[in-house]
Order: sequence, then structure tokens, then C-alpha cells
Amino acid sequence: MTFAIKAGIRDPRAAQFDFPAQKTMYGGKRIAVGDMIYLFASENDGGSGLVARGVVTAAEPTPKRAGVERQTPRVSIRVQRTALAKQALGRAELKPFVDWGDGQPQTELNFKFYRQATDKIVGLSDAAAAFLEGCF
Repeated sequence: MTFAIKAGIRDPRAAQFDFPAQKTMYGGKRIAVGDMIYLFASENDGGSGLVARGVVTAAEPTPKRAGVERQTPRVSIRVQRTALAKQALGRAELKPFVDWGDGQPQTELNFKFYRQATDKIVGLSDAAAAFLEGCF
């Protein structure tokens, strides 16, 4: 399976990234070592959207906190960068894609990342992964 993460990324050119205790949605909790992941630098933290692609080299579920009834699953991952994005793709480029039922990969990305703007790891459809690959 292919995944994407939107998180604070200070140096998109780093060879390796550590993302501790990241929120997961839309199948993101299934991320595992060896999975491909697209990295989006969160605009909430001054980022610009899609910055890199990588491979997950470590993945560990974060234990649930005691006494908290409803919790979003979280996972800590380490990613080895394999490529830098050559094309801009962020909130501004995805904003026009709001017809949630149109089946376009851009709409899927807009829905998963920007409908609820929190940072997170998400699972991607094959169509969305193929679309993102065109940015490299």
C-alpha cells in the first residue's frame, strides 16, 4: 500500500525523517516498513505541500493513553528519502477539487489532507499514488 504524510518538515532535502506519534486516518494506521510514502510539508507549519517521496524504514504503533476513551490511532515512523518533488502540489493547487464524489485523485488528496487540516498519515488509492508519482 502507498501512504502520504502531512507534517512539519523543516528540511525537505534531509536524507531521513523521523515522525513521532503521528495521527493516522483513512487507513494510515496500516503503514509498515517497506511502504512508499509521499511527504507533504504542512502549510500550517510554513511548508509548501508535496516535497519528497520516501520509503518507510521503521514503523511502530504509539500506545494508547490510559483513561482516554476515544483516541485516534497514532504511529511513529522513520522515512528514507528517495526523491524530491519537481512540481508544486499543496493546498492552493488542490483547493479547486471539492466535488467529493468525482473520483479524481486530486479530490482524494484535498479531502484527506485539507478538509480536516490536521497533520496526519493517510492511505492512498492507486490512482492518487499514480497522480503523485507524476510530480517526480
